[in-house]
Amino acid sequence: MKIADKTITSLLPILLVASALRADPLPSWEETPAKTEIIQFVESTTDPESDSYVPPAERIATFDNDGTLWSEQPMYSQLFFIFDRVNELAPKHPDWKTQEPFASVLKGDYAKALSGGDKAIMELVAATSSGMTSEEYSDAVRDWIKTAKNPEKKMLYTDMVFQPMLELLTYLRAEGYKTYIVSGGGIDFMRVFAEEVYGIPPEQVVGSELQAKFAMQDGVPVMIKESSLDFIDDKAGKPLGIYQHIGRRPIFAAGNSDGDMQMLQYTTVRRSSDDDLPRFGLLVHHDDADREWAYDRDSHFGKLDKALDAASDNDWLVVSMKDDWVSIYPAASSASSKE
Repeated sequence: MKIADKTITSLLPILLVASALRADPLPSWEETPAKTEIIQFVESTTDPESDSYVPPAERIATFDNDGTLWSEQPMYSQLFFIFDRVNELAPKHPDWKTQEPFASVLKGDYAKALSGGDKAIMELVAATSSGMTSEEYSDAVRDWIKTAKNPEKKMLYTDMVFQPMLELLTYLRAEGYKTYIVSGGGIDFMRVFAEEVYGIPPEQVVGSELQAKFAMQDGVPVMIKESSLDFIDDKAGKPLGIYQHIGRRPIFAAGNSDGDMQMLQYTTVRRSSDDDLPRFGLLVHHDDADREWAYDRDSHFGKLDKALDAASDNDWLVVSMKDDWVSIYPAASSASSKE
């Protein structure tokens, strides 16, 4: 056998895999209209011969994180991180044993701890992160997320990303799209793992922020987190975050809750008759109690009510986890894949 023939033979498995990926960029999606609609949109916006062609600079896609790219039940992962931080720091704060919301956290009564609403959450956030440098905070998140597991699924949070959405991110980037996270979660929290987990670098993560200040510590420049809230990247804050951080309107946006509704409106509602770029809005509907969770209108986390009602009038694609996804998580198991 000639060397060239041997080379071709050895590369054949790789070529077959590459060919399969080209043939089906979304293998974890069922052959339903949802998959067809996504692929048709991407193909039409990237084909120079198409009337719907979009120049690469305009191919901006934004994704919510919690509930859109990974599971958000029974509670946002960042809240579990904060609660673990409270327990870690408690020996230095004996007064927390009788002071709410800390006392309830230490007792494991998270519902009571959160009953104080945004005020209680901000108090917990400030107590567990203010005064830290950005590096110290990132290290704390990195150490936590290596071992932290969802209390119900007993899986690492980083294993609870949605395989179909990972494929969608990869597909969009392969077709010249720039992908961003635009989430109500903490920007410094998400930036720690976004690149490794989603392939999205930290500068393409938009999230809620505490105020910070610059300082020189022992001759070293640092950013120090403060206790005051600077920006909430949720609901109407999402379009504002996109405007301030990205500077271009997306043509593709994906979310899963009412907190994403304004981002989808900002992305898909045309401003004028000459606003002729094609636009796409997507909502992930959690309707698979067997493989993940089933919830929408009555959920405390990831409530999908008004946005679900608005989907039809705005031509947003509602993706059914149960009907449109072959598997939920990357690791195939009875819990994430259909038999």
